[in-house]
Amino acid sequence: MPSDETLLMSAFAASRPLSSWRLTRPALSLLELPPTLPPLAPTIQVGDTIPDAQLGYVPYSPELEDPIVCGLPSKISTHKDWKNKKVVIFGIPGSFTKTCSENHLPPYVTEYDQFKSKGVDSIYCIASNDLFVQSAFGRVQKTGDKVVCVGDPELKLLEPAGLTQDLSHVGFGVRAKRFALVVDDLKVTYVGIEEGPGVSSSGAEAVLAKL
Repeated sequence: MPSDETLLMSAFAASRPLSSWRLTRPALSLLELPPTLPPLAPTIQVGDTIPDAQLGYVPYSPELEDPIVCGLPSKISTHKDWKNKKVVIFGIPGSFTKTCSENHLPPYVTEYDQFKSKGVDSIYCIASNDLFVQSAFGRVQKTGDKVVCVGDPELKLLEPAGLTQDLSHVGFGVRAKRFALVVDDLKVTYVGIEEGPGVSSSGAEAVLAKL
């Protein structure tokens, strides 16, 4: 597939006679490299300790079945609330997006009993959306109290874990990678990060196979 720079050059050339073709300063500025970004944190690995962070969420209650009820925001402290617990965390680039809605989250709900039978205390779906968007996503997906949808808009967990990606080219900004982690007493025992589109190593089936 042609790069953005190639497409830009082709469009620019087609708009002018060949004899007068030259790059003007505005066109050149579009082709220049962006400023150097700070180095990304190393990607979390098996054996690492999960970063200490606070994540926002709306605890499930039956009242949330009413779509006009917002619920009360709360926080999870990873090191406090996940101590001595086995938890599964899967990350999605965006709530309500196609793959996240159709392929990634639903199997974690349908296979909930299988996760519990393997000693998992809680399952979390994390995104860089705010906690109310995450709550709405969970309600639409009918997660109930089986999957806790948490928001990390300030990237307090995602960034130090090296689990972010820049999707500015599609208007999303910095988002979570598509991934799954198993964390046992704050230690990471499984890491599955998708390198391409779709769901494989971060899906419920793949994670269950590693428990």
